[in-house]
Amino acid sequence: MKFYKNPGSMASIFLMSWFILMLNYSMFLIYYNKSILLELVFFEVHSVNINIPIIFDWSSTMFSFIVCFISFCVMIFTMSYMSGDIFISRFIFIVMLFVLSMNFLIFIPNLISLLLGWDGLGLVSFCLVIYYQNYKSLGAGLMTAFMNRIGDVGILMSVGWMFSQGHWDSSFMWNFNFCNFSIMMIVIAGMTKSAQIPFCSWLPAAMAAPTPVSALVHSSTLVTAGVFLLVRFFYFLDTLWLFKPLILSISVMTMLMAGIAANYEMDLKKVIALSTLSQLGVMMFSIGLGLPIFALMHLFTHALFKALLFLCAGGIIHLHFNNQDVRKMSQLWIQLPISSSCFNIANLALCGVPFFAGFYSKDFIIEMMILNQMNLFLGILVFLATSLTVSYSVRLSIYIFWSNMTQSVFICSSDEDFYIILPILGLTMGAVFGGSVLSWVLLSPVCSPFLNMFDKLLTLFIVMSSGVISFLLFNIMKIKKKTVFFDFFSYMWFMSILSNNFVSLKTLKMSFLLFKILDLNWLETLGGEGLIKVLSFSSKKNQHNQKNLFNSLLGLSLLGIFFIPSLIFLFN
Repeated sequence: MKFYKNPGSMASIFLMSWFILMLNYSMFLIYYNKSILLELVFFEVHSVNINIPIIFDWSSTMFSFIVCFISFCVMIFTMSYMSGDIFISRFIFIVMLFVLSMNFLIFIPNLISLLLGWDGLGLVSFCLVIYYQNYKSLGAGLMTAFMNRIGDVGILMSVGWMFSQGHWDSSFMWNFNFCNFSIMMIVIAGMTKSAQIPFCSWLPAAMAAPTPVSALVHSSTLVTAGVFLLVRFFYFLDTLWLFKPLILSISVMTMLMAGIAANYEMDLKKVIALSTLSQLGVMMFSIGLGLPIFALMHLFTHALFKALLFLCAGGIIHLHFNNQDVRKMSQLWIQLPISSSCFNIANLALCGVPFFAGFYSKDFIIEMMILNQMNLFLGILVFLATSLTVSYSVRLSIYIFWSNMTQSVFICSSDEDFYIILPILGLTMGAVFGGSVLSWVLLSPVCSPFLNMFDKLLTLFIVMSSGVISFLLFNIMKIKKKTVFFDFFSYMWFMSILSNNFVSLKTLKMSFLLFKILDLNWLETLGGEGLIKVLSFSSKKNQHNQKNLFNSLLGLSLLGIFFIPSLIFLFN
């Protein structure tokens, strides 16, 4: 009976029931090729309906299944990872609010009603990032909140410009006044939520949250909301000629920047976060190619193996006394055989090695790029970003599992905790079989691209050669000293500095100096406090003078009444 009173257990049971329901319902909708739209109408203003539509189609139900399945695994993991937290019930309640907000975003295709989930994600993510109450987490939470507020303002401006249409449903958009402005605002909102350049610095900073939150945020919830918004409104956004070129160029730059920064990063969770940023660039790249279904499929497969990466990393960090520096980890394949195997499986899926989950989505997107004869320069950058993905994945595995012993001698790690092994093994099945199953279910009517032998093997050759080169050059690639180039690449092209204290530090220092000189010194002396002191001193002196004069007058009066008549009487 104690199991059912545990809030984590109750949340896990609810999430398991929901993802089983969504799985069956999505199979039903895919088999019969149906979509169901429900509208809850509140009131009408002239020709404008104020309502909340709820759509059930294969993409929303499949996405909800993925989100709730990962949340179920994360909730089981939380029961062990945060078992020592005295506020575990509060944490689970906030995480469930986070999942609820994401489901609102998934099932509501209306731009106004969608704000219920969109702003809910922003607010609850701020609460989760600042869960460990210190200055670092507060700074990360404020950066996350302020950066995402740009997208929120974009959504609100787009809502205002769409008022002339009379509705805000994604399925029935057409050209209207300020149509292009609305499209640009939606694109900016998607870029901020999915952390594309130049709004990318908040994503690694959000690693201040607990690891279960990172597994949710960076796999299937907050960061994928922007991609899902662009997929939902794709056919409306595609009416603007600038949409695809803009998304293509920004996504390729994001992939390249995140891949380079991940090769310089030493924090385990931040490396995986930068990997998420790179894969979000792949999804945006697919949208820029005009392939929203492939972007959605890569979103699903990426969610499975990225959540697995975070849970394995969380178990490793937990058993290393909360240490996250990869330079202090080594030879873990001996102590953590299950976590090590699952971590490497997730890395293989991330790299797009054949027959793992990432191969069926990521490689398919690159092959479609080759088939569409894309710009040569952008194509070279995409292949370079792909090789960088393999490079930092191999580097991470070597640091953690096969490098020389650098960890403390008293660390004794084990894989014996059931609540950590069970979700890891469940997500491993998704990382191995998820891509093939999704491709059979979603892409089976689509003809595979027929390419010549060179183009077909080009992606596989880049993946394999990058892995071999990274393995051979591991010791040479170690950073010996910091340089300007090191700072440029490790700080995400200085964007993390520009988004943080670099811009505000001088102003804050000057404000503090003026506060000490003026507010606490001269203005207090010459202003309110000084005036009060002068008035108080004057009042006291006045009271003192008045009190002494009264006594003198009283004495003179008595003297005049008694002494002067006596003198007159004597001398007369």
